[in-house]
Parts: sequence; structure tokens; C-alpha cells
Amino acid sequence: MVIKSLDKKGVFLDRDGVINRAILVNGLPKSPKSVGEIEILEGVVEAVKAIKTLKLVPVVITNQPDVARSITSQNQVDQINYQIGLVTGIEHFYTCFHDDSDKCNCRKPAPGLIYQAVNDLSLDIQKSYLVGDRWRDISAGQAAGCKTFFIDYGYPEKKPEGNFTRVKSLTDVVRMLEGELYGFN
Repeated sequence: MVIKSLDKKGVFLDRDGVINRAILVNGLPKSPKSVGEIEILEGVVEAVKAIKTLKLVPVVITNQPDVARSITSQNQVDQINYQIGLVTGIEHFYTCFHDDSDKCNCRKPAPGLIYQAVNDLSLDIQKSYLVGDRWRDISAGQAAGCKTFFIDYGYPEKKPEGNFTRVKSLTDVVRMLEGELYGFN
């Protein structure tokens, strides 16, 4: 795959746990199954506006394996993404509907969805960022060459490895980006 490199920078955002509250089952995060289960996290709408003010492109990159598992439908996921977009102002959603057994290149930790977004939106991958709440997110961002931010909720699962910045929320990420891009804290 050929990766275009231009001046636009992206902020790749995992959906569940970064934009909307993940539904915890036995301590592990799960996706909402309907629009009625969506709860946008505090500060996210303002954070997305700030990302746009920084001239960065917010892009949701999300695994939704419950479609492959026949727990939910692609239409339901698309409706959830649409509603999240309406509330937050995020225009770009890239979704993997596969499960691990499909061995696709779009399911995080593979960086395929990031590469697709980079090409579609003409983003500079080396100057882009990824924000996630699971090791898969961080690994995908690292594989793509993005600076990564990990929202650590303490899930009882594998933790990310390598270089990343641990944060408490998307709001924390925006503060850091403002400092990095504009030299203020």
C-alpha cells in the first residue's frame, strides 16, 4: 500500500473508551449495542472542537468484532457511529467488522484502518497521533508510526508496550497537543 504524506495531521481515536463510555462486563470493555446505550464521555465534545481548532483531523478507528460474532449488525454499528458523529462533530469513521480469526489487516493491532484513513484523507502519518484505551490501539498506532496516547482504565488485560504517553482522558491529550503544537501548557 502506498502511503501519501502531506501537511494535514490526524488524531486517530478509538471509539469505545475514548469517545463514548465502554460498557464493562467482568471488568473488560464492550461496545454499546444500540444508539440508546451511547454515553459520550465528559469533555469529549469540547476536546474534538479543540482538535479541529489545532488544525488536526479527528478520525475514529474502531474494532467492532461483535458483527462477525453475530452479536450485533453492521447497520447497528453504523447507526452508533452516525449518532456519535452528530454529537461530537467527528466526520470520519473507519470500522473493522472482523474478529481475530479472520486475520484481516484492518483489525487493530494491525494498522490497516489507519493506513486507509491516511490515504483517503491525505494525512501525514509521521505527524499524526493515536489515542486508545487498549493495547491493540497503541500497537496499531505504533506500527503506523504515530505518537500514541494510552487512556489507562486499568482493564484486567494485556498492557501496551513500547513508547506511549499515559493519560486520563482525551482532554489531557488535547492539553498536551496544545503545548506541543503551540508551545503552551
